[in-house]
Parts: sequence; C-alpha cells; structure tokens
Amino acid sequence: MKLGRARAIDRLVVLAATVCLAGNAYGVPSQVFWMDVKRGHPYVPVILLVVLGTFGALGPLEGWSNRALADRRVTIKRHILSTFGRLLEISGAIRPPLETGDLALHIWKRQRTPGHPVSGVLRRIASYRMGTYPANRPFLPVKGVGVVGMCWLSNREISMDVTELAGKLTDQAAYETYVAAHGANAVMGLSWREFANVKHRTALFATPIRNGRNTFVGCISVDASRGFDLLDKRELMEAIGNLALTIGLEDFECT
Repeated sequence: MKLGRARAIDRLVVLAATVCLAGNAYGVPSQVFWMDVKRGHPYVPVILLVVLGTFGALGPLEGWSNRALADRRVTIKRHILSTFGRLLEISGAIRPPLETGDLALHIWKRQRTPGHPVSGVLRRIASYRMGTYPANRPFLPVKGVGVVGMCWLSNREISMDVTELAGKLTDQAAYETYVAAHGANAVMGLSWREFANVKHRTALFATPIRNGRNTFVGCISVDASRGFDLLDKRELMEAIGNLALTIGLEDFECT
C-alpha cells in the first residue's frame, strides 16, 4: 500500500470514529438509534474511543506503510547502484579510460509546472556518478528537447552519438545553418545556447519510464563525454530498461 493511501485511510478511520462519537453525544440521527445500538452492543462507545485514539495518535497503517516503504527504498537503491555498476563495467572497455565521474546515470520525472501546466517538463530527480565533477547543469526539457525530450516524444529508447555534430557546429552561425537544412530534431530540439552547454556529452542514451497504464512518466538517461561505440550495447539498454520498469511500477515512490 502506498504511503498516501495509507495516510488517507488512517484519517478516514479517525473521521468516521469522531462522527460516530459526536452522533452518540448529540443524539444524531436520534437518541433512540444510539440507545438501541448500546442496548445490543454496550461496548461500541469504548471501541470507538480506542479506535479514535489508536488511529489518531499512532496512525498504524501509515506507520506500516513507512516501514514497508523504507524496505522498498533499500531494494530500489540497490537496484540503481547495481545498474550503475554494470554501466561502469561496460564503460571499462573505453580506451583511454574515462575520467572518474565522467559516466553518469540520471533519473527524470515528468512534472507539471506553472509554465507547462498540461504537458509538463522533465525534472532530474537523481543523478549517479563516481564523483562531483562535472557538475550537472540546470535543464528542464519539454517534450522533444534534448535526448530525454526525444525519448519522451517517441516514447521509446534513444541512443545518439553527438561527436561529429559537436565538432561540426562550433558557432551559432554554423548551428543555425544546420538547423535550417536538417530541422530541429537533428539537434534534439535544442537552442544554440542549450546545445553549446551539453555538446561535450557526446554519448547519449535514454529509455522511457512508464507507469502501470503504460503512460510515459519519466525516463532514465546515461551520458559520457566519449566512447559511444563501446557503450552502445544491448547490455546497457537492458540494464537501464530493467531499472526503468522497476521505478515505473513503484511510481517513483522509492526513488
């Protein structure tokens, strides 16, 4: 049971017990009704008081859900770290080796914002890398922007090697000429400033996270500064695909 649902049930039980006790005290719906109830079941008011005290003070369902949630969070965290470890194994074939902290795994969640109240944006809710450098740069992509936005647009796995593109588009004029000739999708829907900020990450991968209704709710992305050919393996997509399935079933509750 999800935490929000457990909390709601606890509160509904408290509300129901309170209404019943108030009804008993004020004769609602009638004194005769409560006299009949207590004549056949004199312990009902006591039970209502116990229920009210237990669910009001202890919140048993919420407490149970919290304990279960903590266990699931540990399991999910192990899965994430196991997946990241597998990615590091795959990247070990890159020569010369990637610098510490180069390879990164990111988890993105679709969220509505005041600026995008209907479709929403993708917000990065977690990142995993073997260091604090390079630091993540602020990025709230909409559908069709960036590799994660392209993943959202197509609702399928995406892999892109940006090495050639990054070497070719070195200034805004070259960038605008290329976009005019090939369209915005050729540069992942990015503006020149956005492209210049991320073009140093040339090996890009993303897979969608879907909920129980098979609706896109986020994605997982992997990026590195180089080594696309060695990272572009079935094992990598399987690893992040399995993680995406687990996160989707949990609806991000344990992420």
